[in-house]
Amino acid sequence: MNNNENNAAVESQTSGMFHFLLGLAAFVVIVAGMHQAQTIIVPFLLSVFIAIISTPVLFFLEKRGVPKLVSFLIVLLGVIVCIAGIVLVIGASASSFMKNLPEYQEKLNDLLISAIQWARAHKIPVSQSKILENLDPALLMGWVGSLIGGIGAMLSKGLLIFITTAFIIFETSTFPDKVEKFRLKKSEDDEDEPVKRKPNVFITKIKHYLAIKTATSLLTAVLVAVGLLAVGVDYPFLWGLLAFFLNFIPSIGAILAAIPVLLLTLIQFGVWTTLWVGVGYTALNIFIGNFVEPNYMGKELGLSPLVVFLSLVFWGWLLGPIGMLLSVPLTMTAKIACDSRKETKWIGVLLGP
Repeated sequence: MNNNENNAAVESQTSGMFHFLLGLAAFVVIVAGMHQAQTIIVPFLLSVFIAIISTPVLFFLEKRGVPKLVSFLIVLLGVIVCIAGIVLVIGASASSFMKNLPEYQEKLNDLLISAIQWARAHKIPVSQSKILENLDPALLMGWVGSLIGGIGAMLSKGLLIFITTAFIIFETSTFPDKVEKFRLKKSEDDEDEPVKRKPNVFITKIKHYLAIKTATSLLTAVLVAVGLLAVGVDYPFLWGLLAFFLNFIPSIGAILAAIPVLLLTLIQFGVWTTLWVGVGYTALNIFIGNFVEPNYMGKELGLSPLVVFLSLVFWGWLLGPIGMLLSVPLTMTAKIACDSRKETKWIGVLLGP
Protein backbone atom coordinates (compact mmCIF):
# COMPACT_ATOMS: atom_id res chain seq x y z
CA MET A 1 0.00 0.00 0.00
CA ASN A 2 2.80 2.37 0.93
CA ASN A 3 4.62 1.55 -2.31
CA ASN A 4 1.49 2.33 -4.30
CA GLU A 5 1.09 5.65 -2.49
CA ASN A 6 4.75 6.52 -3.08
CA ASN A 7 4.47 5.61 -6.75
CA ALA A 8 1.33 7.74 -7.08
CA ALA A 9 3.09 10.70 -5.40
CA VAL A 10 6.11 10.36 -7.69
CA GLU A 11 3.86 10.13 -10.76
CA SER A 12 1.94 13.23 -9.60
CA GLN A 13 5.16 15.22 -9.12
CA THR A 14 6.51 14.05 -12.48
CA SER A 15 3.25 14.97 -14.21
CA GLY A 16 3.24 18.38 -12.54
CA MET A 17 6.84 19.05 -13.59
CA PHE A 18 6.08 17.88 -17.13
CA HIS A 19 3.09 20.24 -17.42
CA PHE A 20 5.15 23.11 -16.02
CA LEU A 21 7.97 22.56 -18.51
CA LEU A 22 5.47 22.11 -21.33
CA GLY A 23 3.76 25.39 -20.39
CA LEU A 24 7.12 27.17 -20.15
CA ALA A 25 8.15 25.87 -23.59
CA ALA A 26 4.82 26.98 -25.07
CA PHE A 27 5.28 30.43 -23.52
CA VAL A 28 8.74 30.80 -25.05
CA VAL A 29 7.45 29.74 -28.49
CA ILE A 30 4.51 32.17 -28.28
CA VAL A 31 6.74 35.07 -27.18
CA ALA A 32 9.22 34.38 -30.00
CA GLY A 33 6.38 34.28 -32.50
CA MET A 34 4.91 37.55 -31.21
CA HIS A 35 8.31 39.24 -31.43
CA GLN A 36 8.66 38.23 -35.07
CA ALA A 37 5.08 39.25 -35.91
CA GLN A 38 5.01 42.57 -34.04
CA THR A 39 4.26 44.55 -37.22
CA ILE A 40 0.91 42.73 -37.35
CA ILE A 41 0.24 42.29 -33.64
CA VAL A 42 0.87 45.90 -32.55
CA PRO A 43 -1.80 47.53 -34.80
CA PHE A 44 -4.24 44.80 -33.77
CA LEU A 45 -3.61 45.35 -30.04
CA LEU A 46 -3.95 49.10 -30.51
CA SER A 47 -7.25 48.53 -32.33
CA VAL A 48 -8.52 46.30 -29.51
CA PHE A 49 -7.48 48.95 -26.98
CA ILE A 50 -9.37 51.69 -28.87
CA ALA A 51 -12.41 49.45 -29.36
CA ILE A 52 -12.65 48.57 -25.65
CA ILE A 53 -12.56 52.27 -24.78
CA SER A 54 -15.19 53.08 -27.44
CA THR A 55 -17.75 50.33 -26.82
CA PRO A 56 -19.20 51.82 -23.59
CA VAL A 57 -20.22 54.87 -25.64
CA LEU A 58 -21.87 52.56 -28.20
CA PHE A 59 -23.85 50.73 -25.51
CA PHE A 60 -24.78 54.03 -23.82
CA LEU A 61 -26.25 55.40 -27.08
CA GLU A 62 -28.15 52.18 -27.75
CA LYS A 63 -29.66 52.23 -24.24
CA ARG A 64 -30.84 55.80 -24.90
CA GLY A 65 -32.83 54.57 -27.88
CA VAL A 66 -30.40 55.56 -30.64
CA PRO A 67 -30.56 53.04 -33.53
CA LYS A 68 -27.69 50.57 -33.61
CA LEU A 69 -26.39 51.72 -37.01
CA VAL A 70 -26.50 55.40 -36.00
CA SER A 71 -24.73 54.62 -32.71
CA PHE A 72 -22.08 52.69 -34.62
CA LEU A 73 -21.51 55.59 -37.05
CA ILE A 74 -21.31 58.14 -34.20
CA VAL A 75 -18.68 56.07 -32.39
CA LEU A 76 -16.70 55.59 -35.60
CA LEU A 77 -16.81 59.33 -36.24
CA GLY A 78 -15.46 59.92 -32.74
CA VAL A 79 -12.64 57.41 -33.34
CA ILE A 80 -11.77 59.15 -36.64
CA VAL A 81 -11.67 62.57 -34.94
CA CYS A 82 -9.45 61.27 -32.11
CA ILE A 83 -6.99 59.46 -34.40
CA ALA A 84 -6.86 62.44 -36.79
CA GLY A 85 -6.30 64.83 -33.88
CA ILE A 86 -3.43 62.74 -32.49
CA VAL A 87 -1.86 62.44 -35.94
CA LEU A 88 -2.14 66.21 -36.49
CA VAL A 89 -0.61 67.05 -33.09
CA ILE A 90 2.29 64.64 -33.58
CA GLY A 91 2.74 65.63 -37.22
CA ALA A 92 2.78 69.36 -36.47
CA SER A 93 4.84 69.29 -33.27
CA ALA A 94 7.09 66.23 -33.58
CA SER A 95 8.66 67.27 -36.88
CA SER A 96 9.50 70.70 -35.48
CA PHE A 97 10.81 69.17 -32.26
CA MET A 98 13.02 66.70 -34.14
CA LYS A 99 14.31 69.55 -36.33
CA ASN A 100 15.28 71.58 -33.24
CA LEU A 101 16.61 68.54 -31.37
CA PRO A 102 20.33 69.18 -32.15
CA GLU A 103 19.97 72.76 -30.90
CA TYR A 104 18.31 71.56 -27.68
CA GLN A 105 21.05 69.00 -27.15
CA GLU A 106 23.75 71.64 -27.62
CA LYS A 107 22.08 74.01 -25.15
CA LEU A 108 21.71 71.22 -22.60
CA ASN A 109 25.37 70.38 -23.00
CA ASP A 110 26.29 74.05 -22.40
CA LEU A 111 24.11 74.18 -19.28
CA LEU A 112 25.73 71.02 -17.94
CA ILE A 113 29.23 72.41 -18.51
CA SER A 114 28.21 75.67 -16.80
CA ALA A 115 26.93 73.69 -13.80
CA ILE A 116 30.25 71.79 -13.62
CA GLN A 117 32.20 75.06 -13.74
CA TRP A 118 30.01 76.53 -10.99
CA ALA A 119 30.66 73.44 -8.83
CA ARG A 120 34.42 73.73 -9.37
CA ALA A 121 34.32 77.45 -8.54
CA HIS A 122 32.75 76.54 -5.20
CA LYS A 123 35.44 73.88 -4.64
CA ILE A 124 33.11 70.94 -5.22
CA PRO A 125 35.15 68.07 -6.72
CA VAL A 126 33.49 66.92 -9.96
CA SER A 127 34.74 65.06 -12.99
CA GLN A 128 33.52 66.68 -16.20
CA SER A 129 34.23 63.61 -18.34
CA LYS A 130 32.34 61.23 -16.02
CA ILE A 131 29.34 63.54 -15.68
CA LEU A 132 29.09 64.11 -19.44
CA GLU A 133 29.44 60.37 -19.97
CA ASN A 134 26.68 59.43 -17.51
CA LEU A 135 24.36 62.40 -18.19
CA ASP A 136 24.55 62.61 -21.95
CA PRO A 137 22.00 65.24 -23.11
CA ALA A 138 22.02 63.74 -26.60
CA LEU A 139 20.99 60.38 -25.13
CA LEU A 140 18.17 61.86 -23.04
CA MET A 141 16.66 64.00 -25.78
CA GLY A 142 17.31 61.29 -28.37
CA TRP A 143 15.25 58.84 -26.30
CA VAL A 144 12.36 61.32 -26.31
CA GLY A 145 12.69 61.72 -30.07
CA SER A 146 12.67 57.95 -30.64
CA LEU A 147 9.57 57.49 -28.46
CA ILE A 148 7.65 60.23 -30.29
CA GLY A 149 8.88 58.85 -33.61
CA GLY A 150 7.67 55.37 -32.65
CA ILE A 151 4.19 56.67 -31.82
CA GLY A 152 4.10 58.64 -35.05
CA ALA A 153 5.22 55.63 -37.09
CA MET A 154 2.48 53.49 -35.58
CA LEU A 155 -0.19 56.12 -36.17
CA SER A 156 0.93 56.36 -39.79
CA LYS A 157 -0.94 53.04 -40.10
CA GLY A 158 -4.08 54.89 -39.05
CA LEU A 159 -6.21 53.47 -41.89
CA LEU A 160 -5.41 49.86 -40.91
CA ILE A 161 -6.02 50.63 -37.22
CA PHE A 162 -9.30 52.37 -38.02
CA ILE A 163 -10.63 49.53 -40.21
CA THR A 164 -9.69 46.90 -37.62
CA THR A 165 -11.25 48.98 -34.84
CA ALA A 166 -14.45 49.39 -36.87
CA PHE A 167 -14.82 45.62 -37.31
CA ILE A 168 -14.13 44.97 -33.62
CA ILE A 169 -16.70 47.59 -32.51
CA PHE A 170 -19.23 46.12 -34.95
CA GLU A 171 -18.64 42.64 -33.50
CA THR A 172 -19.17 43.87 -29.91
CA SER A 173 -22.90 44.21 -30.55
CA THR A 174 -23.12 40.41 -30.90
CA PHE A 175 -20.48 39.57 -28.30
CA PRO A 176 -22.89 39.56 -25.28
CA ASP A 177 -25.05 36.98 -27.13
CA LYS A 178 -21.98 34.81 -27.69
CA VAL A 179 -21.09 35.04 -23.99
CA GLU A 180 -24.65 34.08 -23.07
CA LYS A 181 -24.47 31.05 -25.37
CA PHE A 182 -21.17 30.11 -23.73
CA ARG A 183 -22.82 30.33 -20.31
CA LEU A 184 -25.71 28.16 -21.46
CA LYS A 185 -23.30 25.58 -22.86
CA LYS A 186 -21.34 25.59 -19.58
CA SER A 187 -24.58 25.13 -17.62
CA GLU A 188 -25.26 21.96 -19.58
CA ASP A 189 -21.79 20.57 -18.85
CA ASP A 190 -21.00 22.06 -15.46
CA GLU A 191 -23.24 23.31 -12.65
CA ASP A 192 -20.48 25.47 -11.15
CA GLU A 193 -22.10 28.92 -11.07
CA PRO A 194 -18.84 30.89 -10.56
CA VAL A 195 -17.46 29.25 -13.71
CA LYS A 196 -20.45 30.46 -15.70
CA ARG A 197 -19.90 34.02 -14.57
CA LYS A 198 -16.18 34.14 -15.39
CA PRO A 199 -16.43 35.54 -18.96
CA ASN A 200 -18.66 38.44 -17.85
CA VAL A 201 -16.54 39.14 -14.76
CA PHE A 202 -13.35 39.17 -16.80
CA ILE A 203 -14.77 41.48 -19.50
CA THR A 204 -16.33 43.82 -16.93
CA LYS A 205 -13.06 44.20 -15.02
CA ILE A 206 -11.08 44.90 -18.20
CA LYS A 207 -13.60 47.54 -19.31
CA HIS A 208 -13.67 49.09 -15.84
CA TYR A 209 -9.89 49.30 -15.62
CA LEU A 210 -9.41 50.77 -19.11
CA ALA A 211 -12.31 53.23 -18.70
CA ILE A 212 -10.93 54.65 -15.44
CA LYS A 213 -7.36 54.71 -16.73
CA THR A 214 -8.38 56.45 -19.95
CA ALA A 215 -10.42 59.06 -18.08
CA THR A 216 -7.60 59.86 -15.63
CA SER A 217 -5.04 59.91 -18.48
CA LEU A 218 -7.21 62.36 -20.39
CA LEU A 219 -7.55 64.56 -17.31
CA THR A 220 -3.77 64.47 -16.83
CA ALA A 221 -3.17 65.34 -20.50
CA VAL A 222 -5.54 68.34 -20.41
CA LEU A 223 -4.05 69.75 -17.19
CA VAL A 224 -0.47 69.25 -18.45
CA ALA A 225 -1.20 70.92 -21.81
CA VAL A 226 -3.04 73.87 -20.23
CA GLY A 227 -0.35 74.37 -17.57
CA LEU A 228 2.54 74.27 -20.04
CA LEU A 229 0.66 76.57 -22.42
CA ALA A 230 0.26 79.07 -19.57
CA VAL A 231 3.98 78.87 -18.72
CA GLY A 232 4.98 79.20 -22.39
CA VAL A 233 6.85 75.90 -22.85
CA ASP A 234 7.23 74.85 -26.49
CA TYR A 235 4.91 72.13 -27.87
CA PRO A 236 2.48 71.98 -24.90
CA PHE A 237 -0.05 69.81 -26.78
CA LEU A 238 2.66 67.32 -27.73
CA TRP A 239 3.68 66.96 -24.06
CA GLY A 240 0.02 66.67 -23.04
CA LEU A 241 -0.40 63.86 -25.57
CA LEU A 242 2.75 62.17 -24.28
CA ALA A 243 1.42 62.48 -20.71
CA PHE A 244 -1.84 60.82 -21.84
CA PHE A 245 -0.05 57.78 -23.25
CA LEU A 246 2.55 57.46 -20.49
CA ASN A 247 -0.05 57.81 -17.72
CA PHE A 248 -1.03 54.20 -18.52
CA ILE A 249 2.32 53.28 -16.93
CA PRO A 250 1.95 53.92 -13.16
CA SER A 251 4.73 55.86 -11.38
CA ILE A 252 7.38 55.30 -14.06
CA GLY A 253 5.21 56.85 -16.78
CA ALA A 254 4.87 60.13 -14.90
CA ILE A 255 8.66 60.38 -14.58
CA LEU A 256 9.21 59.56 -18.26
CA ALA A 257 6.60 62.15 -19.30
CA ALA A 258 8.17 64.83 -17.09
CA ILE A 259 11.81 64.40 -18.24
CA PRO A 260 11.54 66.05 -21.70
CA VAL A 261 9.32 68.83 -20.35
CA LEU A 262 11.72 69.67 -17.52
CA LEU A 263 14.71 69.60 -19.87
CA LEU A 264 12.96 71.88 -22.36
CA THR A 265 11.81 74.23 -19.57
CA LEU A 266 15.39 74.39 -18.29
CA ILE A 267 16.60 75.34 -21.77
CA GLN A 268 13.92 78.01 -22.23
CA PHE A 269 13.44 79.56 -18.78
CA GLY A 270 16.16 78.42 -16.40
CA VAL A 271 16.26 76.68 -13.04
CA TRP A 272 13.50 78.37 -11.05
CA THR A 273 10.75 77.93 -13.63
CA THR A 274 11.88 74.32 -14.08
CA LEU A 275 11.51 73.75 -10.33
CA TRP A 276 7.96 75.15 -10.35
CA VAL A 277 7.00 73.01 -13.35
CA GLY A 278 8.49 69.97 -11.57
CA VAL A 279 6.44 70.75 -8.45
CA GLY A 280 3.32 71.04 -10.60
CA TYR A 281 3.97 67.69 -12.29
CA THR A 282 4.60 66.02 -8.93
CA ALA A 283 1.45 67.45 -7.33
CA LEU A 284 -0.69 66.48 -10.32
CA ASN A 285 0.55 62.89 -10.44
CA ILE A 286 0.25 62.44 -6.65
CA PHE A 287 -3.34 63.69 -6.84
CA ILE A 288 -4.27 61.47 -9.81
CA GLY A 289 -2.29 58.38 -8.76
CA ASN A 290 -2.99 58.36 -5.02
CA PHE A 291 -6.46 59.86 -4.70
CA VAL A 292 -8.47 59.80 -7.93
CA GLU A 293 -7.55 56.40 -9.41
CA PRO A 294 -7.66 54.32 -6.17
CA ASN A 295 -11.12 55.69 -5.29
CA TYR A 296 -12.62 54.56 -8.60
CA MET A 297 -10.40 51.64 -9.56
CA GLY A 298 -10.02 49.78 -6.27
CA LYS A 299 -6.93 48.15 -4.83
CA GLU A 300 -7.65 44.80 -6.50
CA LEU A 301 -6.81 46.32 -9.89
CA GLY A 302 -3.32 47.42 -8.88
CA LEU A 303 0.09 46.05 -9.81
CA SER A 304 3.34 45.67 -7.91
CA PRO A 305 5.88 48.43 -8.76
CA LEU A 306 8.41 45.73 -9.66
CA VAL A 307 5.87 44.12 -12.01
CA VAL A 308 5.21 47.53 -13.61
CA PHE A 309 8.91 48.01 -14.31
CA LEU A 310 9.44 44.46 -15.58
CA SER A 311 6.34 44.64 -17.78
CA LEU A 312 7.64 47.92 -19.24
CA VAL A 313 10.94 46.23 -20.15
CA PHE A 314 9.32 43.00 -21.41
CA TRP A 315 6.57 44.51 -23.57
CA GLY A 316 8.91 47.24 -24.81
CA TRP A 317 11.35 44.58 -26.00
CA LEU A 318 8.56 42.44 -27.45
CA LEU A 319 6.48 45.08 -29.24
CA GLY A 320 8.59 48.25 -29.37
CA PRO A 321 7.50 51.76 -28.21
CA ILE A 322 3.79 50.96 -28.44
CA GLY A 323 4.45 47.87 -26.33
CA MET A 324 5.85 50.15 -23.61
CA LEU A 325 2.69 52.27 -23.71
CA LEU A 326 0.41 49.22 -23.59
CA SER A 327 2.61 47.29 -21.14
CA VAL A 328 0.50 47.88 -18.03
CA PRO A 329 -2.93 47.37 -19.71
CA LEU A 330 -1.62 44.11 -21.19
CA THR A 331 -0.19 42.98 -17.83
CA MET A 332 -3.42 44.00 -16.08
CA THR A 333 -5.33 41.86 -18.59
CA ALA A 334 -3.09 38.91 -17.73
CA LYS A 335 -3.57 39.56 -14.00
CA ILE A 336 -7.37 39.70 -14.29
CA ALA A 337 -7.32 36.51 -16.36
CA CYS A 338 -5.21 34.77 -13.71
CA ASP A 339 -7.50 36.03 -10.93
CA SER A 340 -10.52 34.51 -12.68
CA ARG A 341 -9.21 30.92 -12.38
CA LYS A 342 -8.51 28.99 -9.20
CA GLU A 343 -5.45 27.27 -10.72
CA THR A 344 -3.72 30.56 -11.62
CA LYS A 345 -5.01 32.83 -8.87
CA TRP A 346 -1.62 32.66 -7.12
CA ILE A 347 -0.04 34.33 -10.17
CA GLY A 348 -2.55 37.18 -9.88
CA VAL A 349 -1.63 37.59 -6.21
CA LEU A 350 2.07 37.78 -7.08
CA LEU A 351 1.39 40.42 -9.74
CA GLY A 352 -0.72 42.50 -7.37
CA PRO A 353 0.40 45.35 -5.09
